[in-house]
Amino acid sequence: MKLSSRLRSTAEPAIPAARTWAARYSGQAGPALDLTQAVPGYPPHPALLAKLSRAAGDAAFSGYGPIDGDPALRAALAAEMTRYYGAFLETDDVAITAGGNLAFSMVMAVLCDQGDKVALPVPWYFNHQMALTMLGVAVLPLPCRAEQGFVPSAAAARALLAQGARVLVLVTPNNPTGAVYPPSLIEELAAACREAGAWLVLDETYRDFLAEAQSPPHALFSNPSWRDHVVHLYSFSKAYCVPGHRVGAVVCGPAVRAELVKALDTWQICPPRAAQHALAWAVPTLLDWRQANRDLMADRAEAFRAAVAPLQGWQLDALGAYFAYLRLPEDSPDAMTVAETLAAERGLMCLPGPFFGPGQQRHLRLAFANVGLDAIAAVPCRLRV
Repeated sequence: MKLSSRLRSTAEPAIPAARTWAARYSGQAGPALDLTQAVPGYPPHPALLAKLSRAAGDAAFSGYGPIDGDPALRAALAAEMTRYYGAFLETDDVAITAGGNLAFSMVMAVLCDQGDKVALPVPWYFNHQMALTMLGVAVLPLPCRAEQGFVPSAAAARALLAQGARVLVLVTPNNPTGAVYPPSLIEELAAACREAGAWLVLDETYRDFLAEAQSPPHALFSNPSWRDHVVHLYSFSKAYCVPGHRVGAVVCGPAVRAELVKALDTWQICPPRAAQHALAWAVPTLLDWRQANRDLMADRAEAFRAAVAPLQGWQLDALGAYFAYLRLPEDSPDAMTVAETLAAERGLMCLPGPFFGPGQQRHLRLAFANVGLDAIAAVPCRLRV
């Protein structure tokens, strides 16, 4: 029987594939180290856990809620973004979603028709590329090279807009490289999209892990016209350590929102209620805790940098947020082969560069945020294969 050609042409899920290699590991190098998925390597705040528990047992949160999210959380995020970006955002600018991936897919369904083109920086977040393939949207790769800090050039982005890209997607801090895009570049690309009649979709899932000196990361929201050409994506998973509760957000203007509510009603009905209730409390209350976690992640990043520095032949091409993007020695096999060997024989699970798009055969992504300092210190001996 026939199945969807779009789904059949979509890549297999990356993280389960990598973990399959590790199923052959017999433990000879020590405990397995899983640096595949971006998972907070510490638990949620105890008070947040307690509120989640109480809300889950409260009948008031067992029924359906508003399709665009509970007003309390929408208002809390709007106020938090107003504080963070120094520009006023309204509750009506915010829609809550059942996770960041669903936010991206629904936004793309609003902005694109089948056959449209979307410019996606390479290396890309594989679920973004997968979602576009499922929707029948063509991906135009926007190269981001190591020698440029994995930051796209404005000229290259403008060229793709001239080729008919309806949307330009930016992820900063970036997944998989951790690269942080300069505010001037973000603002220039937003202006380029507006001039070309295209949309800028800005995914800032990891913005809570920017160094204090790097915030605010741009001034887009200071221009009232942002609602006409910018859509912002956010996830509560990383900052609040609740990825299993699936809560994300779309920040957009009224034209996008009018169409987005159709996708919200169809694909999610409403976001998870108990988690929304707990997060509405957490957003204004746990600022100091979040900032401490930002510092903790920075310490892990520097520990990873120091750990791999003595390795001969390996090159740390990018480091930031949750991720290290590591270049293989010149005389090593390709990244797919090395990643499988590391998982199956050395118990080190990471993701090979080809999962993140074309031209990535010489890189590995390691999510150092997943583990503590002792595990980070053990990484170099696992890499000596």
